[in-house]
Amino acid sequence: MSDDTPADNRPRLLLVDDEPINLMLLRHLLQQDYRLAFAKDGTRALELARQQPPDLILLDVIMPGMSGYDTCRALKAQPETARVPVIFITSADDPSDEATGFAAGAVDFINRPFAASVVRSRIVTHLALVRADKLRLVHQQVVRCLGIAAEYKDNESGLHIIRVSQYARLLAEALGWSDERVEDLMSAVPLHDVGKIGIPDVILQKPGRLSADEMAVMQQHAEIGARIIGQHQDGMLAMAARIALSHHEKWDGTGYPLRLRGEAIPIEARIVAVCDVFDALTSDRPYKRAWSVDDALAFLQREAGAHFDPALVPLFVQRADEVRKVYRRWSEDISDIQATMPAFDI
Repeated sequence: MSDDTPADNRPRLLLVDDEPINLMLLRHLLQQDYRLAFAKDGTRALELARQQPPDLILLDVIMPGMSGYDTCRALKAQPETARVPVIFITSADDPSDEATGFAAGAVDFINRPFAASVVRSRIVTHLALVRADKLRLVHQQVVRCLGIAAEYKDNESGLHIIRVSQYARLLAEALGWSDERVEDLMSAVPLHDVGKIGIPDVILQKPGRLSADEMAVMQQHAEIGARIIGQHQDGMLAMAARIALSHHEKWDGTGYPLRLRGEAIPIEARIVAVCDVFDALTSDRPYKRAWSVDDALAFLQREAGAHFDPALVPLFVQRADEVRKVYRRWSEDISDIQATMPAFDI
């Protein structure tokens, strides 16, 4: 017999306070819109949060035994609860209390006595941020999966896109890019060869050098990739489209598909050109053995100003130690890929 009872999809809040009257007040205020769990001390709060991570935690500061600050630090140290937003609600009024709370990992601080409307609005705001964060992470995961799908069609490991993303991060950070822009780049890189989905297998998987006609077909993957991603005004997908179209352009204008030259090539595509070629050189292919890291770095230096942006190559070489760490960490073991893709429930 099927159970037709509708699921309760209301967000789940964990309320933590050693004073029963405070818990009763919060229950009266929130029970209509949220599923509620209660704890009277930090130890119990940690147990409940581990058993079923809530969507948000309202946490008192002054409690016997484990303080709210200590509880928050412990929550942030656990992988299961590290991303759960914590809002402190307290009667403590020392100006340093808020700074201590934020340093412990809280996202907000509400002083008692409080207005009911303030508590409700703060909860709504932070739950909306949680949903946006989850959607962003899932979006990144979907993009990576699409990139891996393209790599599976080719003769390359899916780890290729992870290594290229990590190498690109090193270069972007060396250029002083903001954290947000670096994150967009790392999310965009997996789509750099998505156009290979439109290339016939007989060409993609040929275990040798391509003929001139076959190479002409292969080169179409740049424009196919840009069309797959589509036109976007700004943001990560706009960056991904520029990379897909232009990462085979060369600094001296001899690349494809548009024969762009120098700084006419988008900077993100110039970054990926360095990282993509480096990874191709240091990886086994049906038609060649992997080069050593040193030999690949020497090749980049020889081609600086011809194939590659001459300002980027020295930055990459200067980070050779970090490059080697990425190279060793993401070895050719396809089983490692899933470990990089956390699951998120929306």
